[in-house]
Amino acid sequence: MSDTPQNPLRAYHARTKHRFEAFAEGPGQLDWDAQPAAFRHYPGAPRLELPLSADRFERPYGQLPQKPENTVLPNLDSLGALLELSLGISAWKSWGASRWALRCNPSSGNLHPVEAYVLSAGLPGVGDGLQHYDPENHALEGRALRQPDGARWLAIGLSSAMWREAWKYGERAFRYCQLDVGHAVGALSYAAALLGWEVEALPLSSDKLAHTLGLDRPKDFPATRFAFTENEEPEILLTIRAPGLAETPVAELAEWLQTAIWQGAPSRIDPAPGYRWPMVDKAATASRFLRSTPEKVDFPAYPPLAPHPTAQGAAEIIRQRRSGQRFDPKCSLDKAAFYRLLDATLPRRQAPFNGLEGETAIHLLLFVLRVDGLPSGLYLLPRTPQAATELPAILGQSDERFAGQCPVSRVDHDCPPHLGLTLLAPYGLQEMQRLARSLSCHQDIAATSAFSLGMLGDFAHLAVDDSNYRKLLREAGLVGQALYLEAEAAGVRGTGIGCFFDDPVHQAFGITDPRWQSVYHFTVGTPIMDSRIETSPPYPQREQA
Repeated sequence: MSDTPQNPLRAYHARTKHRFEAFAEGPGQLDWDAQPAAFRHYPGAPRLELPLSADRFERPYGQLPQKPENTVLPNLDSLGALLELSLGISAWKSWGASRWALRCNPSSGNLHPVEAYVLSAGLPGVGDGLQHYDPENHALEGRALRQPDGARWLAIGLSSAMWREAWKYGERAFRYCQLDVGHAVGALSYAAALLGWEVEALPLSSDKLAHTLGLDRPKDFPATRFAFTENEEPEILLTIRAPGLAETPVAELAEWLQTAIWQGAPSRIDPAPGYRWPMVDKAATASRFLRSTPEKVDFPAYPPLAPHPTAQGAAEIIRQRRSGQRFDPKCSLDKAAFYRLLDATLPRRQAPFNGLEGETAIHLLLFVLRVDGLPSGLYLLPRTPQAATELPAILGQSDERFAGQCPVSRVDHDCPPHLGLTLLAPYGLQEMQRLARSLSCHQDIAATSAFSLGMLGDFAHLAVDDSNYRKLLREAGLVGQALYLEAEAAGVRGTGIGCFFDDPVHQAFGITDPRWQSVYHFTVGTPIMDSRIETSPPYPQREQA
């Protein structure tokens, strides 16, 4: 990607920035009764009900970085647990006549553009071929089944039904879809870790992935004037590394499916859209993967992440994950818990970052508000040793406010030195509240929490390949997934914030080089629960059976 404003993805990113004077282009109003379908089904495809088996594999959250002593073998039960704890429904919520599903993977606006497909061979109890995952019923729909050939492997493919996000968020929707893909990859990575498995991104061009997942079949996805509501954008293929599984034959997948029998047709997502946002499709086209070549992922040599002290189970924490809607400004966060939260965002070869697709490109700009033992103010967390050297120098040169910046570990011996956490400038709590609130689209959740942050993306990576735009946004989603689960383990709650004023964030931190762009915000605090909202089990139809 050439580092010029003329590049289509730089132009898209600039065009979709929120500003104090105007938001990015989106619908002027929403008809919630005409919301796109939250679930896609494939009527006519054979269905395989998956067991709700996650509790059989429960173990403490603090053990997730470690593989269990009794290795879990891939079969129908463990596949059911993997999908249940990553992409399945975690609960139903209701308020009056309104009822909606929560899922283990977060999504902007709870709109869930991500669709998942299972590609497998030789798994006991699971048919060989391609199957669509139906999270509403926790079942597989056999899209293209074939005869076994003696091989044994497992992969998960993800796509985006981008209209689900565009319906609400307009032109900014492509950004949110990529964040959601990152969250979904992170959710799969954590669920796999519970089983002692690992996920890894496979190199596959977008065209080949679309063909492999059946997303380019003209009978199923006809080129009509409303195709933009129904089409699914191919995103990523993840191989599952587990005992007894061979490498996914990524180069032969298209040939492998030639003998399969295709069944079922996709249900409609939105038969009567009121808007269209061509910029979303243009960004998707410009950022697709053109080659199927692997990219080596180098992880910094950080010390191992210590086991989390919580006694809660991993499945329990995964299911209870929510996006906080209100935070209690009277509550603060323990300093040790804060450091642990940040440490868990550093890229290590373990969940969720074994799902990374390339070099680390995300660093954290922190608004510290209520952390015991730390002054409120602006902080920086570089996530690589190189950025730890480069970013503080850039900020110090560009803004005199940060001339006295100081690594926190120099004044607080409880702060792990490898974090590289830097206090840029202390500010009073009220000033920090006003700043954090105003920059996150005037949302109280950014100011009533213990801390909030902006994820700073290194756009220099885009000079190499246009597809790195997707990778950068997905990495931000991975960081967000780590924050979500670590917050739950610490007894607090996180919330992703997609609405923020891009350039004013840069100005607040003295960033003038367009190489650095804020791409996602997040906040962590003590939640205030709404007693009016009722919670019910995720799969009540199974309880009635």
